[in-house]
Amino acid sequence: MDPRSQCLSAPQANPSTHRPAARRRARATPEREPSPPKKKQRVSEDEGECRASPEGTSLCHVLVSPCCHAWGDIALVLMAGCGLCKRTDYDPDIYGETCRQDRLCVHENCLVSPNPRPPALCQPLPPRRSNSSPLVCCVCRQRGASVRCHRRRCSRTFHYPCGRERGCVSQFFGEYRSFCWQHRPTQQVQPLRQQRPQCAICLEAVQGRPCYRTLICPSCTSAHFHRHCIQGQALRAALHHFRCPLCQDMQTFQAEMFRLGIKIPDRDAAWEEEGAFNELYQRHNSCDASLCLCSLGRDYSNNTGPWRMLLCSSCASCGTHQRCSAIPEDSESWECSGCSGVGTGKKCSTGSP
Repeated sequence: MDPRSQCLSAPQANPSTHRPAARRRARATPEREPSPPKKKQRVSEDEGECRASPEGTSLCHVLVSPCCHAWGDIALVLMAGCGLCKRTDYDPDIYGETCRQDRLCVHENCLVSPNPRPPALCQPLPPRRSNSSPLVCCVCRQRGASVRCHRRRCSRTFHYPCGRERGCVSQFFGEYRSFCWQHRPTQQVQPLRQQRPQCAICLEAVQGRPCYRTLICPSCTSAHFHRHCIQGQALRAALHHFRCPLCQDMQTFQAEMFRLGIKIPDRDAAWEEEGAFNELYQRHNSCDASLCLCSLGRDYSNNTGPWRMLLCSSCASCGTHQRCSAIPEDSESWECSGCSGVGTGKKCSTGSP
């Protein structure tokens, strides 16, 4: 029998048999100091880690390589990959803008979720399970799938880039629903018969019937588009200017494109951004004469004297010093050689730049 069990069963044994028990009591007598809290184990940078919080798990705590933190968003994606799909591709027209917060860098379109509000970078998620990315993509068979088919009883999950390549559709309005290639919305239009249908944007050949890669305007049914062409047009024209290039319909056209998974940002057009035409408000201030006589350079000008700068009274895009074009001192206007012979101005030019 084990000596420890004999010690417990026979309390009146000789002193030699009590030594193990006495040693145990002696070791148990002093109070143990509380052990310091265990540090969270940091997993490899390839796998990433989600830190738990009282509200749940937030996407913005996925760890990315710290060497990328000081670089731009493009460098983060190219080196560490998206925190969701793990791809290093960078194409705003396909993956959306690059969202960056702390050490996380993800594609904007990878954050598509079936919530009633638009996807955000730091939305609280349900508490983390044993595996931070339990869903498997049905296309590439890799973990980390963040998009699920909205069709009832369909359990397909996929990464946004994988689903796009396979023919899945993600809607960027309302509930931000996504559909697999089997349950995606389709067009029920009868296009006009054309011998060689062309994309109305790139003028390349397209299929004559609606499919995933070929979309048709529901209003005129004669405008065909490649999906990537009309997506690029939607991103640049935005919600306030996006319409069919042929029939100019906006309401019906936008509703159909939204339903088919075309992302139309709610902002002004790219060409209407603030400061986009600042160069048009800059006044020309340079001497364009073939031989500038000013020793201080072509950009020097004075209000009076021989180095007074005169602009063309018709186009205002050409200028000259008074002396460089031999303009009389009492002349207040001047016309360049390009405008003096077409009858656009007063033909007061006495010289040409």
